Parts: sequence; C-alpha cells; structure tokens
Amino acid sequence: VMIPIVVLSVIAVFLMVERYITISRASRVDKSFMANIKAMLVDGKVDAALSLCRSTNTPIARLLEKGIKRLGKPVKEIESAVENTGKLEIYKLEKNLSYLGIIAGIAPMFGFVGTISGVIRIFYNISLADNFSIGLIAGGLYEKMITSAAGLIVGIIAHIGFHYLNSMIDRVSFQLESTTVEFIDLIQEPSK
Repeated sequence: VMIPIVVLSVIAVFLMVERYITISRASRVDKSFMANIKAMLVDGKVDAALSLCRSTNTPIARLLEKGIKRLGKPVKEIESAVENTGKLEIYKLEKNLSYLGIIAGIAPMFGFVGTISGVIRIFYNISLADNFSIGLIAGGLYEKMITSAAGLIVGIIAHIGFHYLNSMIDRVSFQLESTTVEFIDLIQEPSK
C-alpha cells in the first residue's frame, strides 16, 4: 500500500512545483508594460504595440495582442475576443491542477486501505498463535499507523497545494480582467 502512496506523493510534488513556476511566471507583469502599450496606441503605433505584445511572453501580453489585432472592428467584437483569450489563458494555468485535487482525495483512501490490511494482519496473526503476545500485533499496528499517516500527509499536502495554486490563478484572473477593462476603456476614449 505504501508504493501507491509514495508514487502519489512524487506526482503531487511534481505538479505543485511545475504549476507554481508556470503560474508565477504568468503573474509577473512589468509595471510599465500597459503604460507603454497605451502610449503606443495613443500615438497610433499599432505595429509597435503588437511587436511589444509578441515579444512579451505573458497572458496579459497575449490578451492585449488579440485585442490590438481586432482594432477597427466593433468594440463588442474586440471585447469578446479579449475575454475569450483570457478564458483560454486561465484554462492553460489550470492545466493538470485537477490531478492534484484527485491526489488530495485518494491518498488518504490508500492510507485507510493500509489500515484495514494492518488490522487484518493483526487478527490473522492472533488466529495462528497459541499464546497472545504484543509481538503478534506489533507488525500489524505498525503497518496500520504508517500507511494511515503517510496517506493523510500526502493528502493534506496535495490539498493545501491545490487551494494555494487556485488562489494564485484567481489573482492572475483578476489581473487579466482589470487589463481587459483598461484596454476596452482605452479604445473607447475619444482621440485627442
């Protein structure tokens, strides 16, 4: 029973580290990026704004690139394209996160399977023995306790990782939404 628990723990740690790095990169935004885009668009330098978006590998840059490519079309169409791009970016960030939630649920179950197998072992050893001693139940109790603890620890860590990463994605989602609003406001401003 410990083998699947160890495998689940390795998968959980890998997923948490990989998703943390990916989401951290996505949430890093240069403070001057939006100001530069705004200045370029106000000056009519659409190609320069597109070039800046293409050279910046963040969800916000891809979102703005989609909107800038649609300039000249109705605002509703631009807004829809930008929002759909935002949804796709969030979906990319959530990739494989559900597996972490599954691990958080099944790791404790494997621990409980170990508990049951430990108790079965205890009763089997008692049924074979003529005299009752602590040595008969020690092995089963050890198996029971180790598997339960390991399953719960892996489950708790995966659960914490799952919710922490989801809160990071929520922050990125908020950044994308506020950028969308700022971009739509920018293209609706009357030209000066």
